[in-house]
Amino acid sequence: MRNVRLGILYGCMSGTLLLASATGSAQTALTQPTTQTQWKIVVNNSFKVPHDTRTFNSYNQPSINMNKLVVFRARSTGGDSGEPAHGVFLRNMAQDGTAVTALFDRTTSVPPPNNIQSPTGSGLMTFTEPPSFPRIDMWSDTVVSRGSHSPVWEYQTGTDPATGEPILTRGGTTGIYTNPFGPLITGIDNLGADPEFRFFRVPEVFEQDVKFDVFPGAPAVTGKNIIVFKGNYSVPDVNNPGAVLSKTGVYYRLLTQTPIGDTGMEPAGGTEPATLIADSNTLIPGTDVKFGSTAPPSAADMKAVFAGFDNEDAPSYGGIYLAPLNSTTQPPPLTPLVKIGDPVPGQKKGAFFNKLGEGVSFDGRFVAFWGAWGSEVKNLVLQCPNDGNQERVAYCKSLYGDGVTPGTKGNGFQTTVPVHQGIFVYDTVTHSMWAAATSPENFSDFVYWNFSGKVPAPQDVSGEGGGSGGELDGEPARWRSGSFVAVSGLVDGKLSNANVHVAFKARTGEVVNGAYNSPTDGIYLRTGPDGPVRFTTLVATGMDGTLFDPAATYIPVDENKNPIGPAVPLPVTTMGIERDGFRGDMIVINIGMGIEAAGWGGIYMTQIPQ
Repeated sequence: MRNVRLGILYGCMSGTLLLASATGSAQTALTQPTTQTQWKIVVNNSFKVPHDTRTFNSYNQPSINMNKLVVFRARSTGGDSGEPAHGVFLRNMAQDGTAVTALFDRTTSVPPPNNIQSPTGSGLMTFTEPPSFPRIDMWSDTVVSRGSHSPVWEYQTGTDPATGEPILTRGGTTGIYTNPFGPLITGIDNLGADPEFRFFRVPEVFEQDVKFDVFPGAPAVTGKNIIVFKGNYSVPDVNNPGAVLSKTGVYYRLLTQTPIGDTGMEPAGGTEPATLIADSNTLIPGTDVKFGSTAPPSAADMKAVFAGFDNEDAPSYGGIYLAPLNSTTQPPPLTPLVKIGDPVPGQKKGAFFNKLGEGVSFDGRFVAFWGAWGSEVKNLVLQCPNDGNQERVAYCKSLYGDGVTPGTKGNGFQTTVPVHQGIFVYDTVTHSMWAAATSPENFSDFVYWNFSGKVPAPQDVSGEGGGSGGELDGEPARWRSGSFVAVSGLVDGKLSNANVHVAFKARTGEVVNGAYNSPTDGIYLRTGPDGPVRFTTLVATGMDGTLFDPAATYIPVDENKNPIGPAVPLPVTTMGIERDGFRGDMIVINIGMGIEAAGWGGIYMTQIPQ
């Protein structure tokens, strides 16, 4: 659901979409278009990748700031040039005709620390891939993104007693990269075990030389130079010699425009250590139970919000919390916003949240999130994908079958989704909450699944070694679920009132034999908290793709590939929105259109009326 992979056609620079208003049940949620808005093309399959001769053909969900600067993760086809071009790219949509530029890609040297030559002979070690979607500060042009690469730093860890030769260690395979002062710098990486870079260590075990292992999910940024992120690390198990305990937490780090390292390396972000917000040793507020899991945070207006629970799969405690990043107290105090066990707004007495989503959107005042309640579930059987990273596809099929032939552990991954679930908005000023959309009243489902993560080494089919499945460092590959929502209280230009707009992805359809039968997926808009329950359809499967992009067409051909008619519009097949995709009155989304014989895709932006 997170990538749009489609073929190559030609395009131009604007599109029109008719918006549909909808009310009532899931079966009647979509009606005829009634409202018109203009879409602009940020990038599509006709755009050449910077530093490359190929064109884009795959896009993750974009992010946007109040200055209409759009940032997105994308890649090209493979073709004769070898591996696809991967990178994080920018386009300024405040000015017509601006070019797409690269924040970093596979040709970019990893910023300091980096003292290892690239095997290609092109200089210092370069990036391999950005493993997650990038994000951007709401009020500045600072972008933040994870980056993966081969080890970038070699340092001495001892001396061989027999030969007197230095013992060298290589490290630094993943990090968070950003540009608050112009050039790309390392916000934090997993080199904390090197004494020269002690400020990269895990803060709560700072004196134990513990480094971060990986930074899961997408980091956030606020205040131009403060990155906020989730980090995983390992410590020895004192009760089981030789074993380690996995820990996780949420952190922030203030970056300064000063050098790092003994030799004054720059550009760099200074030596300020990270600050803990909450981790596996933190008591959940109001309880004597520790957090068992934390989720990648969102940040705005010098505040961070994140979800944390005692048990990620079956939580009894936890919720969504706010932390002020300008607090004089470290860690900063946590304010509970929504908790497991809180009553569900708009539902009958006795309905309480028993699940809350990790993908929280935040604009400085309003928090949008997914939640579920009740015990009723739908049974789903998920089939492994056929496209995407082939290591990961092969690994998935080895566990769950290929969708046709029973696999080693059955034909598909069996799971459940709640019948009662929805998208909610919490106001941190009035401390009130309301339901933007629920199932089964308005839609059928708000949960989407993908198989992602790092593949074990034995499954390597790439010829490159490591069995990474596209991630050199990361959490193990497994089925993951997520909901997609973005909130903005600034459509009217001010946060001082309770008027807010929320955009979300939802599905309408019936489950038959463990799968949705011809469902409709879409991105919908709701205004609240007052007024009637009415949804605007931004995009939905089956829509005419030329409503977004005039280039989303194909010419039918006969069996000899001769044209047999005029150009025909391609239908919309996929779409995506993420937490920072709605800022002010501007929304950016990725859309794919296609049929078996042809495809098209891109990233598109529109203005939401007050």
